[in-house]
Amino acid sequence: METVKSYKFSEINYKVLKEIINFQLVRDRTIFNEWFNFKFEINKLDEEYLVKLIKLNEYNIQDYTEYQLLAHFISPLLNRVYFFGDNFREWYQSEISGIVNGKKLYGKPDFMVASGIREPEKPLFFIQEFKRSIPKSNPPLEQVLAQMTVAMEINKTKQMKAAYNIGKLWTFIIIEKISEGKYQYYESESFDCLKINDLKQIYINLQAVKHKYCR
Repeated sequence: METVKSYKFSEINYKVLKEIINFQLVRDRTIFNEWFNFKFEINKLDEEYLVKLIKLNEYNIQDYTEYQLLAHFISPLLNRVYFFGDNFREWYQSEISGIVNGKKLYGKPDFMVASGIREPEKPLFFIQEFKRSIPKSNPPLEQVLAQMTVAMEINKTKQMKAAYNIGKLWTFIIIEKISEGKYQYYESESFDCLKINDLKQIYINLQAVKHKYCR
């Protein structure tokens, strides 16, 4: 019996991912228009919260470890969005796995929104976070793309949304399965979470995920 080769998400880099799946970047960002133009009113309390979040972190965020980045900025922001609903909730470091093109991919995403009560069942959205610079051994883009392809196999869907951030910069991702073993993905422009207008847009984008795409 042939053994299925396995890869942890944390082992995924560009070279490894290219060996598993055929994926390419689409150099067009119009696909994000519907997502980013979600009508959500940021009220005065929301704005005050976001301004305070910037003030508390603006001089230190580039020196944070991954854990500090999560504790001081990402979790407070996600708590404000409040990713809980009748059929979904947030999960930190909960394992998922799946077979993609005959290879097993598995691991614990930093953050995901998924259905399930005691364990995640149907992944709906991912965030992969890193510290102040891109690590050469485990870049966030390839890791989150691997997580997204597993989610699409679990959900039997053709599209998945996610985000990754490096220090103060957030980038949103959409990946599509266009045929068996072949994927294309889109990267948004990067948003600087220490600029209030950018942080407001990040917040709106996350609210859109909660209200439009977590079903």
